[in-house]
Amino acid sequence: MRTPPRLSATVLVAVAAAAALAACSSASSTTAAVSSTSPSASGAASPPAPPTPTQINTRPLTHTPAHRAGTSNSLPKRIVSLDPTATEDLYAIGAGTQVVAVDQDSDYPPGVPTTSLSGLTPNIEAIAKYNPSLVIASQDSNGLVSGLGKLNIPVLIEPAVSTVADAYLQIEQIGTATGHGSQATEVVTNMRQEITDAVQRVGSTYHGLTYYWELSNDPYYSATSATFIGHILDLFGLKNIADRASKPADGGYPELSEEYIVTAKPQLIFLADNESADGGQTPAIVAKRPGWAGIPAVKDNDIIGLNDDIASRWGPRLPQLVDEIANALEGMKS
Repeated sequence: MRTPPRLSATVLVAVAAAAALAACSSASSTTAAVSSTSPSASGAASPPAPPTPTQINTRPLTHTPAHRAGTSNSLPKRIVSLDPTATEDLYAIGAGTQVVAVDQDSDYPPGVPTTSLSGLTPNIEAIAKYNPSLVIASQDSNGLVSGLGKLNIPVLIEPAVSTVADAYLQIEQIGTATGHGSQATEVVTNMRQEITDAVQRVGSTYHGLTYYWELSNDPYYSATSATFIGHILDLFGLKNIADRASKPADGGYPELSEEYIVTAKPQLIFLADNESADGGQTPAIVAKRPGWAGIPAVKDNDIIGLNDDIASRWGPRLPQLVDEIANALEGMKS
């Protein structure tokens, strides 16, 4: 699969992880360090596999083996986060004082200890210099798990999610791993309520409306209903025009032709590429694209520019994204 250009680093992680998960969906359960009681994404019990203190693989976990003792001495005091969503999760649950370094793409909340570390191409030696007692990442790239395992540094892999339930689970997992389980539960409870309120506020009035979610405009990459973003829009009963163009190899992130988008005539357009670093697209720019004037979303001015970071992460600011979508739908009433 070709990697979409001009996307935020968090979106790149999500795309890469989705493709990797699609390619590895039939892999043996022995590759996942999970407990016999850990729920899978579908809610079924996962097959038992012996966890090790330095390798925590890419399946969702309900605990972190390296720190499950639960004593203050066993909890990580020096955390390195290599993923922007994990960074947001850590600070939201009160683990910020334990964070000593975050990757170069972690920019929220303000004041996080941003470094030149990369989550996409991690450097084992550079990470080890921070003497971490726990490293959290979204993928095991560049031999991250094995490399840090040789140094006896635990790694928690929290991959890109495809459902809101998985996003909640990750926050709770990070809470358990860092000694902030109760705070994590509170964060999840508040998120769940805010999202439920936003969806209920809108109701079923807009079920069946079609939409185009733009990740990039050169070329046009989108996200299907099989992705986390697609799941969010499903909460409102919206219909994704990208679904018909998707192929297994694209991991839920197909490249669409301009002709395809124009012909599909979406009633809503969401822009996740409107910040300068991600393409600088705006409703005004989209409206001037050749041939787009006949698209219902353009004719009715139903083009919504989003906060790119919030739209590409699945952490504690997720209710803000859901609220943006709810407000956009309510704005169609006038």
